Amino acid sequence: MSRILRIDMTSLSHKWEDVPKEYSDLAGRAFTSAVISAEVDPTCDPLREGNKLVISPGLLAGTTAPSSGRLSIGAKSPLTGGIKESNAGGLTATRLGRIGVRGIIIEGAPPAGTTDWFSIYVGKDKCEIFKTNEWAGIGLYELIGRIWKKYPSRPGIIGCGIAGQRLHLAAGIFGNNIENSDPGRFAGRGGLGAVLGSKRIIAIISDGTGGAPPQPKDPERFEKGSKALKEALENHPVTGRLKNEKGEPFGGLSNYGTNILQNIISEAGGLPTRGFREGRFKHAAKISGEAVHELVDKTREKFGDAAEGKYGHPCHPGCVIACSNVVPYEDTGKAHVAPLEYESAWALGANLEISNLQDVAELNRLCNDLGLDTIEAGNTLAMLMEGGLIEFGDGPGAIAALKEAYDSKSAIGRLVCSGALVAGRTLGVTRIPVVKGQALPAYDPRPIRGIGVTYATTPMGADHTAGYTIAAEILGIKGKVTDPRDVKKAELSRNFQATTAFIDSTGYCLFIAFAILDNDDGYQGMVDTVSAFLGKDIDVTEYGLAVLKKEREFNRRAGFTEKDDRLPEFFRTEPLPPHNVTFDVTDEELDAVFKDL
Repeated sequence: MSRILRIDMTSLSHKWEDVPKEYSDLAGRAFTSAVISAEVDPTCDPLREGNKLVISPGLLAGTTAPSSGRLSIGAKSPLTGGIKESNAGGLTATRLGRIGVRGIIIEGAPPAGTTDWFSIYVGKDKCEIFKTNEWAGIGLYELIGRIWKKYPSRPGIIGCGIAGQRLHLAAGIFGNNIENSDPGRFAGRGGLGAVLGSKRIIAIISDGTGGAPPQPKDPERFEKGSKALKEALENHPVTGRLKNEKGEPFGGLSNYGTNILQNIISEAGGLPTRGFREGRFKHAAKISGEAVHELVDKTREKFGDAAEGKYGHPCHPGCVIACSNVVPYEDTGKAHVAPLEYESAWALGANLEISNLQDVAELNRLCNDLGLDTIEAGNTLAMLMEGGLIEFGDGPGAIAALKEAYDSKSAIGRLVCSGALVAGRTLGVTRIPVVKGQALPAYDPRPIRGIGVTYATTPMGADHTAGYTIAAEILGIKGKVTDPRDVKKAELSRNFQATTAFIDSTGYCLFIAFAILDNDDGYQGMVDTVSAFLGKDIDVTEYGLAVLKKEREFNRRAGFTEKDDRLPEFFRTEPLPPHNVTFDVTDEELDAVFKDL
């Protein structure tokens, strides 16, 4: 029996509530967006007591369904001013799912002037709010180590780092990885780390002791669906197992991680380079997933069992795709950062014209330690480069700027944590790649129009995961690639956004999309697991559109109009080499995405 844990930070109290009937089918993103839409004033200041932070494991988190342990975190975003859901792996979703927590709603805030910091422990039928001033202002690598030392039950941990505690807009919410060696499982986007910091909360500790896997209402259908989905995932060339029957590398993601896209998108001419001035990075191969794979093999050969680099690493318990990695130091073989995802390698690499893999890994590690979204931080560093404070390509200079963030009195440190829009405007930059205040991810919308439509129209601000049309436009579905230059992309983006909203609610990893879109049995397996769990048939598109409708309505009440569903001017006026194209999708096409919603 799932319940809701409501925590009031004004009174430092908590209470358990039954899941209301209208929320009985909702979890993950569907739950966070429903609560924010119903309980938060859309015009409130997102960093004051009127905002709420909502945490919800996906519907199937903690079950035996493959790759279903994802966590959703939602609030009104201080970065976009609209509704926000950010999604992550790690341990927390599985732990919460197994102790029957459908969601945690954190509301209120300690009185103004409060200097104390707090953390929250959640166990089976237990909640404790306690002071943790000694954890304030320390790096997240040290923090997760302290927590696991205190709680030997191997709990899930989420929270905010230095950036969130100082209410910086680029702050994400970290999660520990399955070994607790890195805080790099981030619900990074939207500045939600600052929302948690505004509640004076450093960490939320989820202890799964005494829990058990949630049980579906139709076990036979659930088991059959899980098997079909797992087979589809394991046999797909993108999501498949590490090696085939001959012992040869097979699955693209398990071998090369999400960063397999670095070379692919560069070759397609859509890899934003030097602050979205070019579409190809001549040194993309040096910071690619293939380069990480080679480095891991090299250090294993050199250091043997002492080598800590990995590929084919799962981001959460039960993950069969295993697209994560551990990047080692080349000179010692010890772990440098985990993971180095495509978006991070792009934001801190090609975007800044930094081609040294160790410099990119160090920038990623600093973001993890500070509690920064790597996409926002990389774009913010690009603004510092556009503004003349650092040279493009200067890895050591970017590292030095990011290290300034540890010093609360450093103006550069504060600026680099403030987000691309604030930093760009402060430095007089006119080419600022943001939508609704949030920085664009690693696909230039000029040669790949569908992802540009998603950037413009999603309620979340520029966000590739909100409607990942790259699957159709670059990688193809069932062997057919949708023309990325086609300007008629409203229907494509809408369909992807609806399916994504559904997947984000289930606890499934978004990357199951590669297999389920190619394999009808896999798709049906996904539908069957969710329907069997709930004991009723669920329509994917209908469910997803209902989530999007709530989110769009919240933003409308917050003051957003169709004019906010647009890309920055320079994407329409500056041709992008090498294809020398602009984003010429019409406003009418953008407005058509949700015209009848």
